[in-house]
Amino acid sequence: MTKWIAGATGIVVFAAVACLGVSAQQNPMTFFITSAGPGNGANLGGLAGADKVCQTLAAAAGAGNRTWHAYLSAAAANGQPAVNARDRIGKGPWTNVKGVVVAKSVADLHSDANLLGGENSLTEKGQPVAGGQHDILTGSQADGTLQTGEAPCGNWTSSGETGGAMVGHHNKQGGGQAPTSWNSAHSSRGCSQQGLIGTGGNGYFYCFAN
Repeated sequence: MTKWIAGATGIVVFAAVACLGVSAQQNPMTFFITSAGPGNGANLGGLAGADKVCQTLAAAAGAGNRTWHAYLSAAAANGQPAVNARDRIGKGPWTNVKGVVVAKSVADLHSDANLLGGENSLTEKGQPVAGGQHDILTGSQADGTLQTGEAPCGNWTSSGETGGAMVGHHNKQGGGQAPTSWNSAHSSRGCSQQGLIGTGGNGYFYCFAN
């Protein structure tokens, strides 16, 4: 009888551990803010480098079985056409790490109906971004198309003191021309790490899974 109980207990424990493993692999997250930037200002290694950061962070959180892209726009250069952030992220819906659907579609994402904000715009670790670092790099206008004027920080290859990139406020609060915009609040002060920090950011950006 004792052996049977011990054996049954072992099966239960094994099943519980197995379930935890499955849950970790089936993380429903399809949207997050990077918990850390590359640390080189707005030089993200171009769009490809930013996408790699998204994929790496997602994989570490148990959601690497999806294709991830950074929500960033880029100007036409080297024979390549301009890129709009809204065209890089698929069709939706998008869910944060806690299972909250933050937007149902591209149109919903770029409307006042989205559920982005301080409580739902979380990192891949499920943590909120500090209010003092709420500037999120996008290089985009409110509708998700490329910002006007110069290329956003050399199309994400510059960490210089000059230039700039449009940022949004993840918590929809603060200053700038459009303080409540999650993707187009104001331009950064240059492209360096210190410049980004000085305007209320830290080189973070949004990641979406197709």
